[in-house]
Amino acid sequence: MDPSRPPSYSLRQLRYFVAVAESGTIRAAAARLRVAESAVSMSLTELERALRVQLVLRQRARGVQITSSGQAMLRLAKALLHQAHQLEAEVSGAGVVLSGPLSIGCYPMLGPTVLPRLLSGFAELHPGVVVDFHEDTQDRLYRRLADGELDVAIMYDLELPSTLRRAELDDRLPYVLLAADHPLAASPLDLREIEHEPMVLLDAPPSGNHALKLCADAGVRPAVRYRTGTYETARALVGRGLGWALLVTLPRSSITYEGLPVVATPLRRPQPDPVRVVLVWSDGSGLGRRAREFIRFATSTLDSEPRLL
Repeated sequence: MDPSRPPSYSLRQLRYFVAVAESGTIRAAAARLRVAESAVSMSLTELERALRVQLVLRQRARGVQITSSGQAMLRLAKALLHQAHQLEAEVSGAGVVLSGPLSIGCYPMLGPTVLPRLLSGFAELHPGVVVDFHEDTQDRLYRRLADGELDVAIMYDLELPSTLRRAELDDRLPYVLLAADHPLAASPLDLREIEHEPMVLLDAPPSGNHALKLCADAGVRPAVRYRTGTYETARALVGRGLGWALLVTLPRSSITYEGLPVVATPLRRPQPDPVRVVLVWSDGSGLGRRAREFIRFATSTLDSEPRLL
């Protein structure tokens, strides 16, 4: 590829294509863009001709249908438009007060212990930056980073794709959560001691896979009785004595919503490795000033505080 040769398509064509794909019809895209339908249709045709690929199927009664090539192109187009906006903001915003939007993703189990202090502290330093955060499972956060919907995301350093860059924020040790009246709640335990008791599995990627791997490393086949996607439900079930859970995020309170006590019990075997909490971003995203400042703030803030576990 010759870097001196200009591309055969324009950013306007990409923007119109994204609008069509997201709106479902050329008419709706034109209304969203505040241009004529003919301009959107012509732009789409020119883009397909330039790329030599069919991006949409135009169906008179049902609007447009995105082809498989169009779906792949949509992800790339969003990322490229995101970079173009960042380039504009980078140049025009040099030497001025930091302002504008910043989109942060977060694994839900990390939200309560990490997000509030980062959002509060960053807002004090940069009040002109409007931060939105989105909680989701890590597999969905990967896709949203790749699609350019998120600037950065906070998650565990587990099963991360090689396409993500990362900065460490914290580390945490896995533990077993037991009801306070459980006979093994008082001291470190071996997973084999509870192998045949019902397990409450926090089944939100990657927590579920990590818990099952720790069991496998200990030669334990857990009797999974309940699966839940939320940390608080897992705590509540354990508090009721309905099973034990293998978790990473340490509970800030030893009391569940029902007023039932639970105990975070350390593991004696296997000796677990700490799980890193990291701030990640897409390798090819071309970070803007707001995202770079947030990464710098987050790493310096959490590095200067005592470890959470």
